[in-house]
Amino acid sequence: MKVVIAIDSFKGSLTSTEAAEAVRKGILAARPDANIVIKPVADGGEGTVDALTQNTGAQRIETEVCGPYKEPVVCSYALFSETRTAVIEMAAASGITLTEKREPLLATSYGTGELIAHAIRKGCRDFIIGIGGSATNDGGTGMLRALGFRFLDQNGRDAGDGAAALAKIHSVDLSACMPELSECRFRVACDVTNPLCGETGATYVYGPQKGMPEALLGKIDADMARYADLSAAATGRSCACTAGAGAAGGMGFAFLSYLNAALVPGIELILEASGIEKELPGADYVVTGEGRIDSQTPFGKVPAGVAQLAARHGIRVIAFAGSASEEPAVYSACRSAGIDAVFPIIRDITTLREAMLPERTKSNLAVCAEQVFRLL
Repeated sequence: MKVVIAIDSFKGSLTSTEAAEAVRKGILAARPDANIVIKPVADGGEGTVDALTQNTGAQRIETEVCGPYKEPVVCSYALFSETRTAVIEMAAASGITLTEKREPLLATSYGTGELIAHAIRKGCRDFIIGIGGSATNDGGTGMLRALGFRFLDQNGRDAGDGAAALAKIHSVDLSACMPELSECRFRVACDVTNPLCGETGATYVYGPQKGMPEALLGKIDADMARYADLSAAATGRSCACTAGAGAAGGMGFAFLSYLNAALVPGIELILEASGIEKELPGADYVVTGEGRIDSQTPFGKVPAGVAQLAARHGIRVIAFAGSASEEPAVYSACRSAGIDAVFPIIRDITTLREAMLPERTKSNLAVCAEQVFRLL
C-alpha cells in the first residue's frame, strides 16, 4: 500500500511536517509494510517556507532584513537551486505578528524587497511570493524601493516610508531598479479579490485591523489612488482595479504594476512547488487535512487543493481535522471537492487549549490514522 501524506499545519499546535509524521506513525501501526511519502504543504501563508524546506529538496536561506518598523529581523526563504526558484513569505519580513505595534502610517514593506533582492543575487529568477499577514499599507512602495525603484517628493528627495509617505510622492523613477528584474518571473499567492482603492480596497477593508485610524481611512485611500495614477503614468500599466491589487496593503498592486506579476491562488503555487503530483502515480490513498475543516475548506484551502490533484489520478482522499463543522453541507461540499471522508481526531471532552497541546494533537492524529487504516 502506498500512501501520500500532504497535510497542512494545525495552526497553534503542529507544523505540517509534525502532523504528517503523526499520521505516518498511525498508519504504520496498522500497516507496517506501507510505503509512505510525506509532502509537507501550506496555502501560501505563514508556514509555507517551513513546509517547503522539508522533504522537497529546497534550501533554507537565512538573512537579516528590515522589519516593518525598520527593526532588524532575521528570516528565511526557500530556494530551489535546480529551477532557480525562491519561495518568500511577506509575513517573515513585513508581517503583523513580528511586533505588537500597529502603526500602518509608518510600517514599511522594505524587508520583503530585501528578501527578493537577496534571492536575485543568489541567482533566482523565478519567484513565488506569499503576501498574507502583512503589517503594511504602503502600496508596496517599501518593497519596490529595496529593488531600486524611487518614489520622490516635489524636491526630488525620497518620499519616505509607510502609508504616510503616499501623500508625498510627486514622481516615480524607474531608472535605478535592479536590471535583473527584467529576467525574473513573479507569481504571487493571492486569495483575495479586493481592488486597490475604494470601500472594498486595501485601506478600508484591511487598514483598521492593522491599526489605521478610522478618521484617516478616506485620506489614505485618496493618497493611494493618487499613487496608483502616478504608477500608471510611469509604468504604462493601470492595475488599481485588478482583482487582488488591494491584497496586503497594496502589495498586489505593486507586483502587478512594477514587476508584471501574476496573482494566483496560493494553494496552486505551493502544490506545484512541493512536487507532490510526481508522487501520486501508484498511490492507493492520499491523506490531507488541517486544524479545522469547515465551509472554507472546499474553497482554496490545502485539503481541497490536494484532493483536486489526487482526483486526476483517481486516488481516494482522507482528511483529518482537529475539529470539523457540524453543518452537513460542509461534508457534501468536501465530497464535491474530492475529499472522500473527513475524520475529526478529538477523542474526549476537552478544552480548546488542552486539545491544541502538541503532544495531545500528535497522539490524537496517530490513533485516528491507525483506526482508519486498520479498517481499510
